[in-house]
Order: sequence, then C-alpha cells, then structure tokens
Amino acid sequence: MEQGLNYAAIGDRIRRYRELSRMTQEQLSELCSLSTGYIGHLERGTRSPSLETLAKIAQLLRVSLDDLVFGEAEIHNNMIKILALTLDDKNPEKVKVFLKTVCALADKLDDF
Repeated sequence: MEQGLNYAAIGDRIRRYRELSRMTQEQLSELCSLSTGYIGHLERGTRSPSLETLAKIAQLLRVSLDDLVFGEAEIHNNMIKILALTLDDKNPEKVKVFLKTVCALADKLDDF
C-alpha cells in the first residue's frame, strides 16, 4: 500500500527553510507568484501543492526538492537501506573491511 505525502511535515519544512532564509511569507509568495494566504495554507499543511509549486519553492529556498518533500531523516534512511541492500549478498569478511574503511573515511570528513 502506497503512503501519501505528509503535507503538514512539508509545510513545517517550508516554514523552517523560509525562516532560515530570512524571508517573510509575503516575500516568498511574491517570488513564487502565489498568494500570501496560499503560502500560509502550505505551511499549515492544509493545501496540497503541485510538484511544480514545490520545485519552485525549493529552488527559491535553496534546498533540494527531496529535503523539502521528504526531510533529511527520510533521505538518510533511504541511503542506509540502499547501502544495506547493496552489501546484503557480499562476503561478510569483505563487508567488515568495507565498513572499517568507511568509518575511517568518515572520521576524516571534517578535515576537508
């Protein structure tokens, strides 16, 4: 069974990213060619925006559409699932070496 989008969570993220961008609802609405009231509805999760509207808002707020729609936690969960599926049928000893290598590289990320 397919899950629908959580428009309340999307609205929360729109508000959060808008505020981080130091933008008012009025400013965002002007840039998107939407009414201020509609932006308010989106932020409260009481309207379902089109993909085009979400893409325009994401671009203006300088976030990815994935982050806006699904949130960072969902994206991270999906990356972990993909990694797990990729390694599922591999030799366990090689997977251990791979994971140790990834952990060592992750520790070095702050150096870049």
